[in-house]
Amino acid sequence: MEAMFVKTIVVSASIGVMKPLLAKLTTLMGDEYKKFKGVRRQVAFLKDELGTINAFLETLELMNELDPLVNNWRSHVREMAYDIEDCLDNFMHHVGDTNPNEGFINKTVRRLKTVRQRHRIAHQIDKLKTRVLEASKRHKRYNLDSRVSTGLVAVDSQVASLYPKAGNLVGIDGPRKELVNLLTDAQQKLKVVSIVGFGGLGKTTLAKEGYCNIGEKFRCKAFSSVSQRPDMTKFLSGIQSKLGLPGSSSVCEVEDIITSIREYLEHRRYFIVVDDLWDVQTWNTISRAFPENENGSRIIVTTRVEDVARIYGCEDNCPVQFEKVSAEILKKCGGLPLAIITIASLLANQPATLKEWEKTLHSLAMHIGTHPTLEGMRKILDLSYKNLPPHLRTCLLYLGIYPEDYEIKRDDLIRQWLAEGFICNLHGHELDDVAKSYFNELINRSLIQPECTDYGEVLSCRVHDMMLDLILHRCNEDNFITVLCNSEDITRHQENKARRLYLNCSNAGVVDVRVSDTILSSMSQVRSFAVYGESNHVPPLVLFIYLRVLILDIFSYEVECKADLTAISQLFQLRYLKIAGNYIVDVVLPTKIQGLRHLETLDMYGVQVIPSDIIYLPRLSHLIVDADTRLPDGIGSLKSLRTLERIYLFSTTINVLGELTNLRDLTLCCTDYDDITDPETAKIKPLVSSLGKLSMLRSLTLDIKCEIHDNDDQLGSLWDPPLKIERLQLSQWLFPRVPKWIGGHLSSLCSLTLYVAEVSRDSIQALSELPSLLFLRLAIRKYRGLPLEPLTVDFGSAGFASLEHLDFCWRMSSDALRFQAGVMRRLQRLTLRVRYKRVSPTWVGMEHLPNLRSIHALVWTYDDSALRDIERHLRNAMQAHPNRPSFTMDRYPNERSG
Repeated sequence: MEAMFVKTIVVSASIGVMKPLLAKLTTLMGDEYKKFKGVRRQVAFLKDELGTINAFLETLELMNELDPLVNNWRSHVREMAYDIEDCLDNFMHHVGDTNPNEGFINKTVRRLKTVRQRHRIAHQIDKLKTRVLEASKRHKRYNLDSRVSTGLVAVDSQVASLYPKAGNLVGIDGPRKELVNLLTDAQQKLKVVSIVGFGGLGKTTLAKEGYCNIGEKFRCKAFSSVSQRPDMTKFLSGIQSKLGLPGSSSVCEVEDIITSIREYLEHRRYFIVVDDLWDVQTWNTISRAFPENENGSRIIVTTRVEDVARIYGCEDNCPVQFEKVSAEILKKCGGLPLAIITIASLLANQPATLKEWEKTLHSLAMHIGTHPTLEGMRKILDLSYKNLPPHLRTCLLYLGIYPEDYEIKRDDLIRQWLAEGFICNLHGHELDDVAKSYFNELINRSLIQPECTDYGEVLSCRVHDMMLDLILHRCNEDNFITVLCNSEDITRHQENKARRLYLNCSNAGVVDVRVSDTILSSMSQVRSFAVYGESNHVPPLVLFIYLRVLILDIFSYEVECKADLTAISQLFQLRYLKIAGNYIVDVVLPTKIQGLRHLETLDMYGVQVIPSDIIYLPRLSHLIVDADTRLPDGIGSLKSLRTLERIYLFSTTINVLGELTNLRDLTLCCTDYDDITDPETAKIKPLVSSLGKLSMLRSLTLDIKCEIHDNDDQLGSLWDPPLKIERLQLSQWLFPRVPKWIGGHLSSLCSLTLYVAEVSRDSIQALSELPSLLFLRLAIRKYRGLPLEPLTVDFGSAGFASLEHLDFCWRMSSDALRFQAGVMRRLQRLTLRVRYKRVSPTWVGMEHLPNLRSIHALVWTYDDSALRDIERHLRNAMQAHPNRPSFTMDRYPNERSG
């Protein structure tokens, strides 16, 4: 099956759209286009000639180093293929879509337009034919075949299951101990500890280790990363949020946020990590938010200095025959954790033989020499990049369309890959699953860093700064992505044909002011267009006639800022549209978008009304909207829909939800207290009825503001979840008891959030039999009409075989929790949510959880002595545990928090 990855018709960074172009030329030779005889003759010639060229390109795709003349020829052919495909797409669009119900006059007008279009495109094809002939002649004239090395580097597309964890990073123990000692001394004055070194050295990892080690000693703490060109308002607002300070509903100036943080921390003990600081000026601004009190506060600052390197040792055991070569490889890596992990991932994808390891060492020696430097680090990453199969190289390079230090959501990324045509259509595999496998391969090879995980799945990632530098360098070489951050970038790229364009508006207005005057003439070829940062306007989208991906993650501090997107109705190739940012940006959509026949993803934040003809989009697979977005009637006709997020729980849409039989992921929400505190049975019945028809559902999330009391237990007694359901997040939906459908037959269920009024031994038994359950949040809540008596939840002595994280919420502090020997043998994390009222809760048997690593308590109380009482009880329980699990605790000021 792996060989199919190389041969299928996907877009590639190195050879562009040549493979899908040949497929389209084959389509144009079919019966559907037989009336266009003149065009078909030209197409037949192009197909034959380009087929020969493609055979040579496929040979080049397996090579890491090309002769400069060959590389130049390939670049010209790649750009030519893009132009030919754009021409064919335009032709197929204008002659393809016909309406059998249109009248005589409209039909006549359309035919006249088609004739004119046919003549225009025939002229364009003539010009492109000349370019193809010239490319073929150049290939022969310069005898390019002789310039290709016969020693091809075969690329292995198999992926290892290597998944590096922070605890396995090389050489971290010594520095970690030193850092903790510096942070935990008796000094009461504010102490700032700096960690200095160049990118990849492990500064962030070390800072995180320190943060995790002593973070539990501080009530006020935050870990925040600084970008190279930071938006100070956004950065300081992030710290404000992490400290638990309420954000302002209006736009705040930097000084206002600094004052807010400073006043909050003035008399508190705090711990702040400022990661990846680039310059003194930024620190001078940030530091004013942190008062120099005498409460034992601590700050860690990490910063890079390129000529500083640290060498760490490695105590891991190694097979005898590999000891010498592994020591040499480590020496070449200079002790840099990122380098070591990257090379380890590379080796994991090769046969475990001494010959292969020595070959890797020889390659490192050629690139780096004897002294590892920052440039040497880049060479190591480049070596790992070259070891990727072509399809993964392309997917990795696409990450260059995201800003530095950006948290990239996996689902967003793979939908963009799909829209661009990077994913192979493998027989028997859904495209989404193939795309996820690509993402996981990049994670496993340590080329991207996991950020947010959910028990076996990485949901988001980040790109290391040094890896991003490599990506952007490669993108520039292949004209794959054009990045515009300032006027110099615009001047440098304005002569190029941008295929994918990323505008970084972090420096507000710098790009906006000049972009329309300099490069608009070369924008019509753009396939992906992404704008991030503060932007006061969006360039006229009507210019992007071949656009496939449009991302607008923008914000504005101006009250009346409009983003006019009415022109998207003309973007006939658009497949992915995401609008994010803040509500100050007024997004204006067209009234009609049914011409977007290829649109697959529509993800809109801050848009309250969407075009009513969305229901006629045949390929729409993912619809993500705001809770207050009004969906049009007829939404049930979107049979291809797989994802539907943020739909209002009691809207009329619920009545037709059952018609979306292809749905996999569903998120329902409700933010109106009046509607949900005591819903009528009539409101719940349509929901239960519709859910019962969604047999393909894999994930159901209820995002609700406060508890719903399902008085008749309709969801618990009348609904049978699909057997392949994987995630049920039923927060705030209060069941009288554990639903009857919970049991071992739900063999795929790995994550469950459940709110119940009571639990019995039988219900705990049913939960314990879920074979794949990794995460369980079980909240016991007071139910209307039931007596409130102390409750003991006994998890028994067996079961919960796969559970790794238990999140338990007490109904009242007099309740008790019990674990017996033999239960939850894989449990690593325990979260306890306690509502303290006069009596401390009871927990028995924590020492029977053999793999327990951490305990986190969240306590609802205003009483400081109560907090100390609970902490004392938990610490006593931990002392009895052989693993001595780590412990953290937070307090919430009221019961609505969380």
